[in-house]
Amino acid sequence: MPAQRTIRITTTLLGGLLLAEAAIAEGSYRTGPEVGTRIPEFEVLDQFGELRNFENLRDFSERVGIGFPLLADPRSRLIERFDILNDRSVEPDNPYFGFAYAGCYLIDKNGVVREKFFNEKNNDRYTSASILVHKFDAEADSRQGRAETKHLTLTWSASNAGLRPGQRAALVLEAELKPTMHVYAPGDHRYISVKWTVNEVEGLETLEPSYPPAGMKHLPAIKQTVPVYHGSLRVVRDIHVLGSLEYPEALEGVDRIAVAGEFRYQACDEKLCYPPTTIPLEWTFELQPHDRTRVPEELRRAGD
Repeated sequence: MPAQRTIRITTTLLGGLLLAEAAIAEGSYRTGPEVGTRIPEFEVLDQFGELRNFENLRDFSERVGIGFPLLADPRSRLIERFDILNDRSVEPDNPYFGFAYAGCYLIDKNGVVREKFFNEKNNDRYTSASILVHKFDAEADSRQGRAETKHLTLTWSASNAGLRPGQRAALVLEAELKPTMHVYAPGDHRYISVKWTVNEVEGLETLEPSYPPAGMKHLPAIKQTVPVYHGSLRVVRDIHVLGSLEYPEALEGVDRIAVAGEFRYQACDEKLCYPPTTIPLEWTFELQPHDRTRVPEELRRAGD
């Protein structure tokens, strides 16, 4: 009998949580273990009788510099244990049968699923970094700009410095307001609310920003209570690169892309409301093709 060992699947470890990414698939999907339940226990044989699968992974991980263990599951045993086998949109006689539905699990140190992210479309997928930004307020990897006014200091960043076809990344705005200052949150009132706009870029889809809950402030002069932000403010919105395996025609041959926009607000203190201010913004991303390099010929399946 070959020796057995327990494998932990990991791409990112943050605050005791394990981010495990499933394989790529398309179509209607199942999403496996529910939030609050444990992932299935499993053991993995050191040898499946198909050494080529391990050599394929070794070739790939060494070539792209992956520093964590990769799991070979050539017979889809673990995929079936997780109940995410794509047997709906891929027929058993299809060469791609055995793939999992695309998704990520966030698993704590006790093996309990805390969050999960599955994608109905293979060409619209959150990056691991964008998930960490959304769910854990993680610091964005790519710092892009900073501006200071009389009312606040604004920084803008992105979850990823590079983008690939089909990826969804997070843009982040963070404002630190000066003492006594507040700005108005979106809502039903006559004051000028904070507003973050992004210019249209062909080949990109820009989604709506997600504003945090606001505090309420009573204004005796007008006898109104209005939603405001004071202290700090963090706003996140996603951009989605269209395409799947290749970039859309509008982005073909482009190495870098700029995403421009602006942040507009009106600040007030306890005595005065100041004129509205607009801060120009810009993010720059490297456009990266998917890795299409094949493994050496001796490691390929027969007929490939």
